[in-house]
Amino acid sequence: MTKKSTYDADSISVLEGLEAVRKRPGMYIGSVSRKGLNHLIYEIVDNSVDEHLAGFCSQICVFLERDGSCTVSDNGRGIPVDLHAKGVSAERLVFTTLHAGGKFDDSVYKTSGGLHGVGSSVVNALSTYLDIEVSRDGYIHHDHYERGVPTIELENGLLPVTGRTKETGTKINFLPDPEIFEKTRFQAEEVKSRLHETAYLNPELTIIFEDRRGDEIEHVEFHEENGIVGFVEDLNKKKEKIHDVIYFKGESEGIVVEGAFQYVNEFHENVLGFCNNIYNAEGGTHLTGFKTVFTTVINNYARELGILKEKDANFTGADVRNGMTAVISIKHPAPRFEGQTKTKLDNQDASRAVSKVAGEEIVRYFDRNLETLKGVIGCAEKAAKIRKTEERAKTNLLSKQKYSFDSNGKLANCESRDASKCEIFIVEGDSAGGSAKTARDRNFQAILPIRGKILNVEKASIDKVLANAEIKAMINAFGCGFSEGYGNDFDITKLRYDKIVIMADADVDGAHISTLLLTLFYRFMPELIYEGHVYIAMPPLYKAMPARGQEEYLYDDKALERYRKKHKGSFTLQRYKGLGEMDPEQLWETTLNPETRILKRVEIEDARMASGVTEMLMGTEVPPRRAFIYEHACDAELDV
Repeated sequence: MTKKSTYDADSISVLEGLEAVRKRPGMYIGSVSRKGLNHLIYEIVDNSVDEHLAGFCSQICVFLERDGSCTVSDNGRGIPVDLHAKGVSAERLVFTTLHAGGKFDDSVYKTSGGLHGVGSSVVNALSTYLDIEVSRDGYIHHDHYERGVPTIELENGLLPVTGRTKETGTKINFLPDPEIFEKTRFQAEEVKSRLHETAYLNPELTIIFEDRRGDEIEHVEFHEENGIVGFVEDLNKKKEKIHDVIYFKGESEGIVVEGAFQYVNEFHENVLGFCNNIYNAEGGTHLTGFKTVFTTVINNYARELGILKEKDANFTGADVRNGMTAVISIKHPAPRFEGQTKTKLDNQDASRAVSKVAGEEIVRYFDRNLETLKGVIGCAEKAAKIRKTEERAKTNLLSKQKYSFDSNGKLANCESRDASKCEIFIVEGDSAGGSAKTARDRNFQAILPIRGKILNVEKASIDKVLANAEIKAMINAFGCGFSEGYGNDFDITKLRYDKIVIMADADVDGAHISTLLLTLFYRFMPELIYEGHVYIAMPPLYKAMPARGQEEYLYDDKALERYRKKHKGSFTLQRYKGLGEMDPEQLWETTLNPETRILKRVEIEDARMASGVTEMLMGTEVPPRRAFIYEHACDAELDV
């Protein structure tokens, strides 16, 4: 890799000024929920990782401080502090101007995760304060901002010097702004998972994490010499493997392609895509290229070996990937993403490059490892047989259903056929279902009662899943099909409701029902979650009725504690044991009325972590599940 030693003010390109970030933060960080909050850390860390990719940084530290702030430091070159052509220190431009940075100079950064150049300035704009120390050229330079506005006066456009040093690097401390974010406490587990992921993708990088907020400091070091091979091994550590991890690497059209995959004895696929160290939750062209060429390669081998006869149809892509765990990572000099949060890669040359490298390297491997190849084809054969059986079953079970009713006629549909305005509430129990049907607005709200706890799909075979009456009712009501990993007839464009709302009681049984439903959606209809259609209703747990004053609904025990502290005088407290105890008027006011209700939208930030937690919570091993529940009991707070 060619390094440019003159990383200075001239390397910083300015495209436009900082505008409206505080007014529209979701445009830049996705949301103002915990997901967006954690994203602030990732934006700063990604800049340090870019220094590593350029060959100048070997260590990154991420500390969650006791006061709620976060400190990110690295031993890179340090942000340039000399005078820019704009007449101000280059560092000041980086932190106050959108699209200002060295990422637009490809002689400085050949590849970059923070290509948009908005990360540092956006974090600055959305923080109560941001403090920065830059060590370079023998000196320590200091700057400070409050809600994006610099508070330190420059001398002749340059930052003040606060000391001398032989080290180089950048240290940033920032405190998220409570005026912007719903919550300002970083989620340590999610941050650690993302940092560990980054370490797997950069085997020569060490990342040190500390959570200093508790009584004892949690200290973790991430350094993964085996890279993405170790990543795949970690993903499959509790599964029955069919072969060792297969690794390949190559370059095409200036794009470096790296991949690793392994088959396990399970009926799921888990293919993760990364571009310039950024996880692309919705995939993109790099994954399309890999999946397409892999399917072609396996079908060609199956015919050469006589496993597929002339009259036989090819294996589908889902057949071929049945049981596959894969990590595909590319380094692209000019990536295009859909949105600043980079959830989907859009470059067509990425598809071609991955196709070429993967096609050549995988064929080279399988030519030398025939038994492994036969094991992979065996997985595809098994999946194809089950797919054909289930396709026949689905035709018999689902094709006869009407638009407005499920097989048992329980769905009370809404009158509107405009999916963008319609909502469906999944309600447990006939009593609550009947009350909800009376309380709803028939114009746009549908009610689907389900009986008891649905099947735990994490433990069940596919035939049992499809035979379950409650699951069939939901599949038919949603209208977009079902993706079980063997075939894929799921079409999100056919979804009949913009919001799918899980409406369960505010107790342990209700939480269990919600978890079972979320497991079903995550495993077999994940697009519903990824595209933001799944919500959880928040019915109140109590109703406080004071002797004087207005009645108030309280949604959890913490809300009750706050009410007791602030309310003076006596009051009567009603506890709702279930939704069925509310009359239609109360149910409408608290849970159904868009003007007064509280809904939690379900989001997935980290697919690797979500999959592991789902396996652990809904799987067969009890001790890990119990430990997780005890550890995270205090995290179950209301998002309002």
